[in-house]
Amino acid sequence: QVQLAESGGGLVQAGGSLRLSCAASGRTFSRYVMSWFRQAPGKEREFVAAISWSGGSTYYRDSVKGRFTISRDNAKNTAYLQMNSLKPEDTAVYYCAAQFGPLSEVVIRTTDNYGYWGQGTQVTVAS
Repeated sequence: QVQLAESGGGLVQAGGSLRLSCAASGRTFSRYVMSWFRQAPGKEREFVAAISWSGGSTYYRDSVKGRFTISRDNAKNTAYLQMNSLKPEDTAVYYCAAQFGPLSEVVIRTTDNYGYWGQGTQVTVAS
């Protein structure tokens, strides 16, 4: 069983940066794929980024490549999403998700394949 809690959201001007954190409970954090999804008003939840157990593999949606960086610290049971060069279209509620791995890339990018979710943190990018 894993419980997730996001933090770090807020209001930022376009071009600014935010760092989201996802603190996880449980002793087997290092065996879970950790991911970030987001959901804007009136839209479906979408994949943003994911990281493998060891951190050796990372995955991103095309629109955030080069701007967002996902990382994890297994000693602290925490995953991070560093978001730079933020755009108004990045505005959404950001959710942390976990699933026991390993997982294929196709599975990683699909919302329905995750069993554990945080409560979400709002990110608002003003133009």
